[in-house]
Amino acid sequence: MKTTTRVLVLSSLASAAFMASPVLAADFYAGKTINLLAGSAPGGGYDQLARLVSRHLGKHLPGAPTIVVQNMPAAGSMVATNLLFNTAPRDGLTIGLIQRGMLLAKLTMAGQVHFDLDKFNWLGNLNSETAVSLALSTSPIQSAKDLFDKELVVGGETNVDPEITPRLYNELLGTKFKIVSGYNGTTEIGLAMERGEVQGIGDWSWSSLKVQHADWLRDKKVRVLLQGALMKNPELPDVPEAISFARGDIEKRTLELFFTQKTVARPMLAPPGVPADRLAMLRDGFMALGKDADFLADAEKSKLEIGLLSSSEVEKVISLITTAAPEVSQRYVKALEGR
Repeated sequence: MKTTTRVLVLSSLASAAFMASPVLAADFYAGKTINLLAGSAPGGGYDQLARLVSRHLGKHLPGAPTIVVQNMPAAGSMVATNLLFNTAPRDGLTIGLIQRGMLLAKLTMAGQVHFDLDKFNWLGNLNSETAVSLALSTSPIQSAKDLFDKELVVGGETNVDPEITPRLYNELLGTKFKIVSGYNGTTEIGLAMERGEVQGIGDWSWSSLKVQHADWLRDKKVRVLLQGALMKNPELPDVPEAISFARGDIEKRTLELFFTQKTVARPMLAPPGVPADRLAMLRDGFMALGKDADFLADAEKSKLEIGLLSSSEVEKVISLITTAAPEVSQRYVKALEGR
């Protein structure tokens, strides 16, 4: 009896070790579905990228799981980001693509933020961006200089870059953007521009604009007035950098903090607590997209720019944000409040 019991115990231990082995851990995703939360409205740049990823990421994960996109645009990704941090399953079957505004949301929407950036599991970043400020050619604004002398009516989206950026520019640069809020995404703002409801937009990602409205640029329906990023975009050599108009050193540093979001402009993440082996698979699968000829061809066909950053590179930017000097963070908050 003792021998039999010992055999059963050893057998159980061996079975448990086998069940926890890397081989079986890698089979976790077989036959499963991953829910990709897109914290954006259908049709925009984030949504298109989410659907691009959903078509290709699964084949780079053991077991080739299906990936389904769920749009959750409320409050500029706030609802999606809070859900990912607090209530989403932590089993590696829920991931997200959130809007970059969430990276600084704790400074301006502290009451709504129920997440800590440095506790998320960052998978990587799909692309960096350059913000461009546009005016319809029919508007009285002819150049960046005019923004300091004349009012430009632009469409805004609460707590998202099309509204945040012109607010910052007004306070840190001295521009005269007049923001009409209440739109849901750049698609709606673009339609408002075409209907003549507004004269332009304070922040549209260059990579999205040149694809979604190539005709505007070709037919000179709009003027590109300013570009916003940490580095000048080589495709816009004649468009002045917003940061060059900063009123002082603190204003410049505040804009630099804001523009960190442009570096990590299309971040993908998973909730805290995802098992290490599954997180490693997700991160490896994400980076494998950069060498996937089919993924890159699909991106080109969809006219989407891709420039992957690894999870470690994203974490460096997150660290810059979470360790920002108090005077810079305070200036950022005051600028958005109009002070």
